[in-house]
Amino acid sequence: MSRKLYLQLLLLTVFPGLTSNAWTDDFVVKLSRQHIDNLGINLSHLQSASYVPLFSAPAKVVVPPAHEFVISAVQAGLVVKMNASEGDKVNKGDVLGAINSPGLLTLQGNYLKAVSAVRLAKTTYERDKKLRKEGVVSGRSEQESYAAFQAAEIEATEARQLLQISGMSNDAIKQLYTGNRLSSQINIRSPVTGRVIERMAVTGSHVDNLSPLYRIANLDELWLEINIPQEHIADLKVGDAVKVENGLASAVIQVIGQSVNPENQTVLARALIKDNLNTVRAGQKVTIQVVQESGQITYKLPDSAIVSNEGKSYVFVKTAAGFKVTPVTVMGKQNDGTVISGNFSGDEEIAMNNAVTLKANWLGLGSDE
Repeated sequence: MSRKLYLQLLLLTVFPGLTSNAWTDDFVVKLSRQHIDNLGINLSHLQSASYVPLFSAPAKVVVPPAHEFVISAVQAGLVVKMNASEGDKVNKGDVLGAINSPGLLTLQGNYLKAVSAVRLAKTTYERDKKLRKEGVVSGRSEQESYAAFQAAEIEATEARQLLQISGMSNDAIKQLYTGNRLSSQINIRSPVTGRVIERMAVTGSHVDNLSPLYRIANLDELWLEINIPQEHIADLKVGDAVKVENGLASAVIQVIGQSVNPENQTVLARALIKDNLNTVRAGQKVTIQVVQESGQITYKLPDSAIVSNEGKSYVFVKTAAGFKVTPVTVMGKQNDGTVISGNFSGDEEIAMNNAVTLKANWLGLGSDE
């Protein structure tokens, strides 16, 4: 039995109201309203598509280098407190932890000694300055005491800056100066407002100078690093839109690399995520779709509305008698449908599902396929 005859018998068995008179034209499927309801066909108007998908590619969500900070230990010591954990939001200046460092005591002692040396050198200089006016000492003695005073101030400034580098605030240094109370605890503060991406030390551990403690990032801006297959390099340009599949985030291509990765023959492109940052995470691997504005009128349909026959694509347009088989051009695939173009006014009602069944109706009497 030929496929044509088999489809005819099958359709007549399921829908006895469909007779050979239902198809008077190879490109028209005649169905009554009742048969359309029996088939469960949903009708809807065409939905305009503003972009045409070009191709898909793997990508990774990254934090811009200027927005990522690694907080390191400024002195060797024992970690006595870690206040923040991965994922926590922190503000600029927040105390993230504390280190007990004997080295800090040395720095504080050096600073107090330097301040005392400044006071002594200043007193000596003021005395020699007065004696020179009285003719008791020479101008050379005054100059020597002034030079000693300047050297002492430089040493005090250096000692103060070392304390600031070690994490002491100006208020803490002032209290040290006025009260002469030394402390071995270094507070670890956040340099920015952001999120803790990684915690790299634990309470009770010993850390060396410059050992990393936290990695913090400002997530107000995120990038996509995209591996563009070499066969699509010519299709891409700066300013093209990028859609993250299975998500709402969209981005814009900002930079296209000038070298090809020899291992996978891809070019690295960078896109700035423009909206819905909360739908992606730093370090996440995603699949993106590069899209471009279409130079012609295009529409988006679900895949279930489109059929193929002999290398061409078709949709079924509702008419008074049933459905007209209408050829379309597939412009590209999206995760939620297919973008097509064709000879439409835009007001047509399209069969959004069961296109395969309508195709069987059409080809059952119109061809031997």
